[in-house]
Amino acid sequence: MLDAALAAQLKTHLEKLTQPIELVTSLDDGAKSAELLGLLDQIAALSERVSVVPADDDERRPSFLVRRAGTDVAVRFAGIPLGHELTSLVLALLQVGGHPSTASPELIAQIQALEGDLRFETYFSLTCQNCPDVVQALNLMSILNPSIHHVAIDGALFQDEVDERKVLAVPSVFLNGEPFDQGRMSLEQIVAKLDTGAAERTASELAAKDPFDVLVVGGGPAGAASAIYAARKGIRTGVAAERFGGQVLDTMAIENFVSVSYTEGPKLASALEQHVHQYDVDIMDLQRATKLVAPTEPHGLVTVELQGGATLSSRTVVLSTGARWRAMNVPGEDEYRNKGVTYCPHCDGPLFKGKRVAVIGGGNSGAEAAIDLAGVVRHVTLIEFDDALRADEVLQAKLRSLPNVDIILGALTTEVLGDGAQVTGLTYTDRATDSSHTVDLDGIFVQIGLLPNTEWLEGTIELSPRGEIVIDDRGQTSIPGVFAAGDCTTVPYKQIVIAMGAGATAALSAFDHLIRTPAPVPADGTVDREPAVV
Repeated sequence: MLDAALAAQLKTHLEKLTQPIELVTSLDDGAKSAELLGLLDQIAALSERVSVVPADDDERRPSFLVRRAGTDVAVRFAGIPLGHELTSLVLALLQVGGHPSTASPELIAQIQALEGDLRFETYFSLTCQNCPDVVQALNLMSILNPSIHHVAIDGALFQDEVDERKVLAVPSVFLNGEPFDQGRMSLEQIVAKLDTGAAERTASELAAKDPFDVLVVGGGPAGAASAIYAARKGIRTGVAAERFGGQVLDTMAIENFVSVSYTEGPKLASALEQHVHQYDVDIMDLQRATKLVAPTEPHGLVTVELQGGATLSSRTVVLSTGARWRAMNVPGEDEYRNKGVTYCPHCDGPLFKGKRVAVIGGGNSGAEAAIDLAGVVRHVTLIEFDDALRADEVLQAKLRSLPNVDIILGALTTEVLGDGAQVTGLTYTDRATDSSHTVDLDGIFVQIGLLPNTEWLEGTIELSPRGEIVIDDRGQTSIPGVFAAGDCTTVPYKQIVIAMGAGATAALSAFDHLIRTPAPVPADGTVDREPAVV
């Protein structure tokens, strides 16, 4: 199951165990059970602190507990946690075995204080890059708090459950048998949703913060670069981000990041966050900006209002709020989002095994999605608005060679159809004949580009007709002291490496603005310090 290199790495990790753990199995006579047992036997052979204990006491098979011997501290996997979930398995082994988590002491205390019997079930797929964060967060919570229990379930192996519960997107989390949430969630997000008083406490803490020299809004590649470059100047730097990593977290393979031949989005996002943490940067997670207020007097402070009610102020601001998947904006799309309408073929494709799906969009993303899905689903219909595909020729050639893919050109999707619970099809208009057609489907994968996250800035700052923040070659916006970088701006190419460079440019421009602008005089009359020149 594990090749020699992976086995050697895991053996090294297992040396960190401080307490014995048991891999408690529930198996049947199927091939997947035999495969799982082989994996667990291989793991147990790597450490004397790990043993396999047959029990067959769980209705989901194959499944197993990772349990601290002699205790009730345990997490359960239903399935074979390889692929993207291998890291989740390794962390479960370590944390159940006594190795400490890297979560902050404050967050650990918050988890341990949660009350009530909380029984979580998470449906994942092995190809989902968004799932491990959720699985690992809930596993850790169940290890830290005896009132919390968690089972991570491979939806592809338990298709009957997936169909019965109408799970059409992963990760899908159930709490005490009822839907809890879907999509990528951090540990902090899950805890905040359970701890109802957390938002009010956080808002009070944020409101009490002193003004920043540079406040970065957004935590993607552009925001991370801005924070690093600003902090290296020795000035007071803050980052307010809804989720650190931004859209990179939803990116699968990255093969054009200069000097790194291959990486994956979540791995790069983690590296970005670790790099920012090396500097004196005040990172404020789970914060969505709702309003930007320009200074009311020359050289005054810029104000950013947050969704939770808090307000942050700064001498300069770098806007790096990125972009999100563009929606079709047709009837039925919102109603059936995560009920058959999805935006991540890598995550949700395995849930549609043997079914009929459509891909909306004929660019590179759409073509790649259709090619990937064709290997899993029964049939793919690719629908493109233009009269020709826009994907690279090599992708078009591959696409047209697949026997279970149909391509419809010159088509405008007009409605998503469903039965109230899930998608059943879509309608489109043939742009050449103006005739309407219906396609029977089980799922729809939307791949039609990006939309900048700038609605909250409308009427405050100059935006392009596409909603992008208008900037000059220094990242300066229409408001003095406010700069912008990355996919939310008018920069012509939306690439990670370009966003990083633009973030650095914006931070350096902000620093240049600071050293050329008098500091505002506080209400008490004292003169604030000037930023150090490094």
